[in-house]
Amino acid sequence: MDHDHMHAMPPPSSSMMNNGSMNGGGGSHKMMLMHMTFFWGKNTEVLFSGWPGTSSGMYALCIIFVFFLAVLTEWLAHSSLLRGTSGDSANAASGLVQTAVYTLRTGLSYLVMLAVMSFNAGVFIAALAGHAIGFMLFGSRTFRNPSGDRETKDLLPASGCAC
Repeated sequence: MDHDHMHAMPPPSSSMMNNGSMNGGGGSHKMMLMHMTFFWGKNTEVLFSGWPGTSSGMYALCIIFVFFLAVLTEWLAHSSLLRGTSGDSANAASGLVQTAVYTLRTGLSYLVMLAVMSFNAGVFIAALAGHAIGFMLFGSRTFRNPSGDRETKDLLPASGCAC
């Protein structure tokens, strides 16, 4: 492959660097620094533009939100709604419920993944902790009733990741 004809993007103009706006200072669009490595700090954007912002309280809410999103993902991954019962497998309504739960779990998994892609270490740790606590509560044998509805021969739990 001939790399001599490949061109890189031109460097940003000096007016963009000085004013931080995309159109030389005349507009209100500010450039946001996007981290491509993990960093510590409350000044980040997770999932939505401007959220959680620079407030410590909103950052704490963001961490709690990501944690519970991961726990909910694990609950749905190990829910009996997703597995169904052998008698209900031919029922169309049961199939629709399983599909809806699977779709919701997949969407929540992608939201957790996108939150982690903010590269904020606190968000990453909250997602890991949420998946760990969720698995411990809903997927491991720790809190499972010995005469429960699941077979005990399962060696590996269902994955909470839709990837």
